Amino acid sequence: QVQLVESGGGLVQAGGSLRLSCAVSGRTFSRYTMGWFRQAPGKEREFVAAINRSGGTTKYADSVKGRFTISRDNAKNTVYLQMNTLRPEDTAVYYCAADGPFPSLVVTTLEDYDYWGQGTQVTVSS
Repeated sequence: QVQLVESGGGLVQAGGSLRLSCAVSGRTFSRYTMGWFRQAPGKEREFVAAINRSGGTTKYADSVKGRFTISRDNAKNTVYLQMNTLRPEDTAVYYCAADGPFPSLVVTTLEDYDYWGQGTQVTVSS
């Protein structure tokens, strides 16, 4: 069983930065593609970013390209989301997710991810 625990959310002013972390249990972290999704009130959960097993391939939603960076540390079983130049529309609960083991592609669809964290709230004030 893979367990994911997000941290790092909070309240920040527009233009500010936050770094989210997602710690993954077990010794098989490097077998999984990792993704970040978010869900704003009244909206569906949407893809934000994903990273492959080695960290060499990343994908981003158009809305966050150039502002957010996903990375991973396989030695620490942790995936990160660095969020810069935050906007009020980035306000949401952010979830990390794992796809695998040994997925063939870096996917961006919610249904392809097998394990989910409980989420962390990010609020951006204007």
